Amino acid sequence: MAERGLSGRYDWTDREERGLVVGMATLDWMTEAPFKFSKVLIANRGEIACRIIRACREMSLASVAIYSDADNDPLHVEMADESIHLPGDDLASTYLSGSAIINACRAVGADAIHPGYGFLSERADFAELVEASGIIWIGPSAKAIDSMGDKVRARRLMAEAGVPLVPGAELVDSGDLSELMAQLHARAAEVGFPLLLKASAGGGGKGMRAVDGAGELDSAYLSAQREAQSSFGDGTVYLERRLISPRHIEIQVLCDTHGNGVHLLERECSIQRRHQKVVEEAPSPHISESLRNEMGAAALAAAQSVHYVGAGTVEFLVVEGGFFFLEMNTRLQVEHPVTEMVTGVDLVQEQFRIGCGLPLTLNQEDITPRGHAIEVRIYAEDAANNFLPATGPLSLWRPPVGPGIRLDSGVREGDEVSIDFDPMLAKLVVHGSDRARAIERMRGALTDFGILGTTTNI
Repeated sequence: MAERGLSGRYDWTDREERGLVVGMATLDWMTEAPFKFSKVLIANRGEIACRIIRACREMSLASVAIYSDADNDPLHVEMADESIHLPGDDLASTYLSGSAIINACRAVGADAIHPGYGFLSERADFAELVEASGIIWIGPSAKAIDSMGDKVRARRLMAEAGVPLVPGAELVDSGDLSELMAQLHARAAEVGFPLLLKASAGGGGKGMRAVDGAGELDSAYLSAQREAQSSFGDGTVYLERRLISPRHIEIQVLCDTHGNGVHLLERECSIQRRHQKVVEEAPSPHISESLRNEMGAAALAAAQSVHYVGAGTVEFLVVEGGFFFLEMNTRLQVEHPVTEMVTGVDLVQEQFRIGCGLPLTLNQEDITPRGHAIEVRIYAEDAANNFLPATGPLSLWRPPVGPGIRLDSGVREGDEVSIDFDPMLAKLVVHGSDRARAIERMRGALTDFGILGTTTNI
């Protein structure tokens, strides 16, 4: 089954594999009630905005794109049914301004907002603002976002829900530095070395320090605390045992407003650079069926502990002998396409269904992996210069096409790559009947990908 891609064409079901992969189910949206919204403003840009617009088209929902002065004729604006300008060339007054986005929503008559990922997608105050404005928020409640966004609070909730945790400890800052340092050393002795100091409000490796011994504790704590305060406005730091060479496995969940929930298997995300994922695949070649079921049940328990609604991802660290809760991402993940490829479920369409108040039609027993999918992120960056972001025109943009190849992108030939936004140009996703075939297909697709004008990581 061939489908039109976001910036080109892709065929993601191999004719030889039709029995292994089902196409994204086209929802009979027009016959399902009640309707709560008909026009969606996408509070994002780039490839994820294009991805959401495509889902809107397939569900006969009107789409509205936003853009700033820093955008230069972006693809997501071209694709959307409507667009509205947010004055300003900085993120604070445009893509990170909740009030500007709410005003834009009202100006165009949009009755729902999809945040995508990044920007305001995991800001509880923005979700609360949207809900208070009477606009449908395509995401979990502000309370759920807030609960999972605070790592210390999330650990407490997971302990209550019976979800396995890495041994760790909290610190109580009374304002007395010498008392805090004494407490730090006592807690570290309880947790054991090696350990990690982690920002409670952190993510992406910010506010995190690895500590191998007691002699490093004081300086590492003060450094982590400063970075956490600077990056997140919250200097709270806690301790966690550092696992040696764990696998990073995440479980995709979907929960509706009727108390139903399913997990859509796992994604293997262990290949990272600077705590950022670069390659993802599903299913994981390192997870047994019994462990998959156990982790899936734990992920659903985590979601249910905060009355989660929508699409979310529970991340775990896996070592020989067990798995441990890492965090929950209360949004659509960048790497969601690999799950779509092996389950046949369109996660964005499911988000819209849930946002409309419809119950899940998916049953857990129906969700089984069909073949294997791999995703790589294509960045405009210079590998020879410490992977610094690269700029320049996309004078040639020739994505690969063929059976089992999907491209999610927010650029096209002729676009200018700037430093104003994230350097990710596209996500290249392949599917095969098994992992070996998927790897071979990815090699061929990367070889065939023609890009000139800016340096990339291919």
